[in-house]
Amino acid sequence: MSAAGAESWASNTTVAEAASFLRAAKRVVVLTHSKADGDALGSTLALARTLGRVGVEATPWYFGALPHWGKLAIADTTVELGAEGRHPPNDAEAVVVLDTGAWEQLFEVRAWLEGRAEQTIVIDHHLRGDADVGSRRIVETLASAVCELVTPLCVELLGVDGPEHLPVDIAEPLYLGLATDTGWFRYSNVTAASMRLAAALLDAGIDQPKLYRTVELCERPARLRLMAAALNSLELHDQDRVAIMTIRQSDMREAKAAPGDAGGFADLALAVASVRVGVVLFETPKKNGQEPLTRISMRSKALDDDSVDVNEVAQRLGGGGHARAAGARAQGTVDEVKARVLEALT
Repeated sequence: MSAAGAESWASNTTVAEAASFLRAAKRVVVLTHSKADGDALGSTLALARTLGRVGVEATPWYFGALPHWGKLAIADTTVELGAEGRHPPNDAEAVVVLDTGAWEQLFEVRAWLEGRAEQTIVIDHHLRGDADVGSRRIVETLASAVCELVTPLCVELLGVDGPEHLPVDIAEPLYLGLATDTGWFRYSNVTAASMRLAAALLDAGIDQPKLYRTVELCERPARLRLMAAALNSLELHDQDRVAIMTIRQSDMREAKAAPGDAGGFADLALAVASVRVGVVLFETPKKNGQEPLTRISMRSKALDDDSVDVNEVAQRLGGGGHARAAGARAQGTVDEVKARVLEALT
């Protein structure tokens, strides 16, 4: 991203203005980054359900694998699963992009989305993005989760006094996004504001123990087998300060795993006392005539003296994210990309 682009990555509209723009639309497409996580799913579902309650047809579109618990979170909400050659309708009057504003995270839908900036609102909490994705932006990089930014929009659209008065089916996905993006309130991005919001959403009547069971206590055996393969590949570098795990397509086949089973493994390496950065390299399926592609996921510890900004590292590799959690997609085999990641980190 250019310096000018970085400077323009900031809010230029208000919650009230965004709500007014969306109320005037008849059909809204709600988008998020590829391979939606808890925050992406929670924010898109909460906003779509809110718009539905005020008479606006809003449909989330997801590209890439969803978490294994994704269908339970979606429940009876109408969503669309995008695929190659299948994209949102051209008659959409408004578009909302949540939990990203970067073209590299919207690659499957980029061809459809380009040229629609005047129709698009971006709501994001990441450190970087591309300002030309949407002409209207709500960006707060200190927010723990994008659900923290979507909550006031839901409150404004419904005209209630606060998050504690939201309907349960809207409060629950908002809590889901907040909880999962903070590691169930364990990560360094937890703030007093995020804890107050969590309390308000609990007051709305959500069943937190059930939600936790749904997301964290229903692992598929295939995911545990894949986790074992990832841990077995663990390598320590840079005086044991960098831990790298690799997941190859052969591991996926042997574990009988699906793409959605590979999320969150970078956190495992941070359990090692000396490790400051955990990295997972995921070998993507090969396509005819295309160069090998490796997906990179990085996490870093929040240290008092010298924490590693993995967003900065990810940007060097063509990606981005947060200071403590970031990722990228890089051309090359797992071994080739591993060498580039180590060079960028050390």
